[in-house]
Amino acid sequence: DDGSEKSSSEPTKSNDADRSDHEGGSTRRRRRRRRRGEDTSGSDDDPNNVVIKVREPRSRRSVSDEVSGIEGSTRVEAKKQRRREGRAAGRRRNVVLTEAEFLARRESVDRKMVIRQSEEYSQLAVLEDGVLVEHYVDRASATSAIGNVYLGKVQSVLPSMEAAFVDIGRRRNAVIYAGEIEWEKYGEVGKEHRIEQVLKTGDPILVQVTKDPVGAKGARLTSHISLPGRYVVYSPDGKLSGISRKLFDSERKRLRKIVDATMPSEASVIVRTAAEGVSEEDLTRDINRLKAQWEVIERKAGTSHAPQMLYSEPDLTVRIIRDLFNEDFSELIVAGNGGSDDAYETIKAYVDHVAPSLEKRLTKWDTQSQGDLFQKYRIDEQVAKGLERKVFLPSGGSLVIDRTEAMTVIDVNTGKFTGSAGNLEATVTANNLEAAEEIVRQLRLRDIGGIIVIDFIDMVLPANRELLVRRLIECLGRDRTRHQVSEVTSLGLVQMTRKKIGTGLAEAFTEECSSCGGRGYVRHDKPVNSQAPADGGERSARGRRTSGGRKSSKRKSQRKSHEN
Repeated sequence: DDGSEKSSSEPTKSNDADRSDHEGGSTRRRRRRRRRGEDTSGSDDDPNNVVIKVREPRSRRSVSDEVSGIEGSTRVEAKKQRRREGRAAGRRRNVVLTEAEFLARRESVDRKMVIRQSEEYSQLAVLEDGVLVEHYVDRASATSAIGNVYLGKVQSVLPSMEAAFVDIGRRRNAVIYAGEIEWEKYGEVGKEHRIEQVLKTGDPILVQVTKDPVGAKGARLTSHISLPGRYVVYSPDGKLSGISRKLFDSERKRLRKIVDATMPSEASVIVRTAAEGVSEEDLTRDINRLKAQWEVIERKAGTSHAPQMLYSEPDLTVRIIRDLFNEDFSELIVAGNGGSDDAYETIKAYVDHVAPSLEKRLTKWDTQSQGDLFQKYRIDEQVAKGLERKVFLPSGGSLVIDRTEAMTVIDVNTGKFTGSAGNLEATVTANNLEAAEEIVRQLRLRDIGGIIVIDFIDMVLPANRELLVRRLIECLGRDRTRHQVSEVTSLGLVQMTRKKIGTGLAEAFTEECSSCGGRGYVRHDKPVNSQAPADGGERSARGRRTSGGRKSSKRKSQRKSHEN
């Protein structure tokens, strides 16, 4: 009828009319609303005073059998999402240290760096209060390519994977993902970022290695070049900018003024912790040296033919001295081999050149008269414990560390620790806090990267869970490797990620067991040569052997004879 049509088209008026009719004592009734798309004419037995209303149908897109995609690049969008989540979590709003807090933290820990050189390799150890926290092996046959700059040649582009394989002159192609492309260089600002639109097969591309090959994975590349120096990290494209959060507020302001007056508009730098207290002249000299180094790379890129290496990082020993050795260390002890390539002479020349103020902290160790350096500080013993699956805590608890293909799982146990607080909650919390400190040390010592899941003992009070996460983050403040920690989950787990870059302790001292097919490892007392890069180093003069080489032909002939 006319009343129902008018009410369905003008719901506001019908509501007012319905309300006025009800107030006036009318017997007009309301009928439940029907969804749009259903029959709204009503039934034959409905009286004339029934109001029919139409409401929107429920969304049926909550469950879909179709695969959803996004516009543009998935990897670029994931990068933006991680940054948004990081800002929401407050990771970029760390409290700036005061000068008193900075000095108190430095004086509370006695840091020493110990280097022992042998004929085939060198071992570098970092000690904090006599406890081993970091260990590195520098072997000439396993030179890392991280930081090297190459003029690469695009071999293939995979649009569905948003990646491209690049030939950089080594035996295995490296890979660059869409999130690491410098889109401004290709004029793709504000557009949908598609890697197949900017890279074609055979194109030359200037790249830098960010991760060495691991197993079946090739090296990771980026087109955002950065050149590390003693005091700053130079970014020619202006993508990196900042000052170390480990410096106190007044020092950060002083360094900011120097950088703003020195840097060109198109470039930027990250000021490292080692820049604390350096003069304006030394900081400017470091920036100008890296700027000149970048100009040399640009000239080589314009005249070279791909693939070609344009810049190579120094060996691991010099890199560790450059990146780690600063005012926080009380002593640097070096036991050289006494030959032409003596580590002490190399390190002394580098320290005299870049940090003359630290030269007095450099000490030469005579192995013949003073004995073995690592035995003096019980480093070999601590390395052996770092290879164990089970780690015992000082109060009687324990950790069990298991490595899987996808992640590393750490289980916390009370063991013999019974506590003295009088209740289970306080005992469990004390054990978890002690375990958090030891877990951070094991992460640094073993160089564990990727996804890490920690199964702490369940705590009832939310305040104790927050205290545990806060203690874990505070201990990770000494870790220079990039990491991220999430809150305690509903199952009592703490999830975190840690960037995996170099060779870990297990890779340096173990080999895969051939008898059990990789389920176990064979341990050695000395570093093994199995830590060489997966691609085998630089390509030989004959070029690389493809999958259709001698071994492949042999397999094909065996398969053919078997079929016959």
